[in-house]
Amino acid sequence: MKVLYAIFEADPFIKTGGLGDVGGSLPGALCRAGTQTRAILPKLSSIPDKYKSRMETLAEFEVPLGWRRQYCGVQKLEEKGVVYYFIDNEYYFKRPGAYGYNDEGERVAFFCKAVLESLQHLPGFFPDILHCNDWHTGLIPVFLREQYMGLPAYGRIAVVFTVHNLKFQGIFPKAMLADVLGLANVKSAADQLLFGDVIGFLRGALCYSDRLTTVSPTYAEEIRTAYYGEGLDEIFRRRSGILSGILNGIDTDKVSPISDEYLSETYGPADFRRGKSANKRSLQRDLGLEGNPDIPLLVIVSRLTEQKGLDLILGILDELLCENIQLAVLGVGDAKYENAFRSCQERQPHKMRACITFDPAMSSRFYAAADMLLMPSKFEPCGLSQMAAMRYGTVPIVRETGGLADSVIAYNQYEETGDGFSFANYNAHELLFTIKRALDIFSNHKASWEALVRRAMEKDFSWKASAEKYAGLYQELVSQRREVL
Repeated sequence: MKVLYAIFEADPFIKTGGLGDVGGSLPGALCRAGTQTRAILPKLSSIPDKYKSRMETLAEFEVPLGWRRQYCGVQKLEEKGVVYYFIDNEYYFKRPGAYGYNDEGERVAFFCKAVLESLQHLPGFFPDILHCNDWHTGLIPVFLREQYMGLPAYGRIAVVFTVHNLKFQGIFPKAMLADVLGLANVKSAADQLLFGDVIGFLRGALCYSDRLTTVSPTYAEEIRTAYYGEGLDEIFRRRSGILSGILNGIDTDKVSPISDEYLSETYGPADFRRGKSANKRSLQRDLGLEGNPDIPLLVIVSRLTEQKGLDLILGILDELLCENIQLAVLGVGDAKYENAFRSCQERQPHKMRACITFDPAMSSRFYAAADMLLMPSKFEPCGLSQMAAMRYGTVPIVRETGGLADSVIAYNQYEETGDGFSFANYNAHELLFTIKRALDIFSNHKASWEALVRRAMEKDFSWKASAEKYAGLYQELVSQRREVL
């Protein structure tokens, strides 16, 4: 069974967030699960030269895009046992950043069309499954069904589409339907892409794909409701029979306090007290906080956006800092939150530090030094920060939504079970009460706290289980397709 995994970013080539983590980890896990999986992504200019220099050109051809015919090169590179294909076009991809350009819709449409055109130029590899990810690949199933079914073998391809974050849908003016997509006269496409005066790339994928998945089981349930569905809940309810949620994993070899080169001391579950104490003192010193490892250190490692529940934190921040704690924030995002945390640091410099930056090395140090991670998200399709924190023995405090509900088991003091703390309602003081409960266990029930930390560190967040579920989904699809054909 051959799978082509289409995604716009993949670590270590290009990564702007969690999507890059998935693109860099899941294809390898799928190969280990027994599928012949290869990945395809755009050749963005920010890919390091050490990878570009190793790429081998397989083909050069033109891609039809509306009235345009655009150059396309396909290049190949094997990294960590996985074959990656790169779509080359300097007009669309030779730019400083991955996203944020005025012609974003055209760039993405070109990538989707180029993926389908490239299938005729991949020696010895024609996929049974196209696995597409987020709105950047949303037009692949649309183009496949509307423009490529007459080509040999294309009719037997099945499409899996994964929603990583429904908030981002690829919304563009309806004029693109004719000018860029060449689908204005295709009634079925217009009916399913259009809503009002705009078209939605992700909407198209939801209507045209054979299977829909999200990155956690709870999120797959939530998006069928108006509150979480971002205007697409009716489609998810209508297609609920082909919708499922598979929890993301993390690269447990890379995300590990045992081998992390950025830590002042490495450690594992057996000696986490020594390791976390040493890393806390180191971070406290560098941040200018009082160097007492007995003071609970709470951290936020996040994009600073509304999604992450930061309004809840700001609502209780002054009350929280009345407790005997220290708080450190790491991340960048909306100016509203950046400025609020900077202001708090000015008011409480002995207890609060705001590191308004994106710094992977500092992220590792925060996870290793902290006692608790605050992640009270308004919505969270999966979330990776809570998984990373638990690997480093930092106990997550989360709201019960999406992947947070699926990955964090609430502490039960009567049964001595659980690996974190959680609350249900989007309410600032419910968050505060949950934090105070965690602080009580940390300060007054040391044995329970240490057992909780060990359970968190020993939890299996590897990609193995997720990859096996995807492999099972692929096999089911291929079998059904063969029966039909």
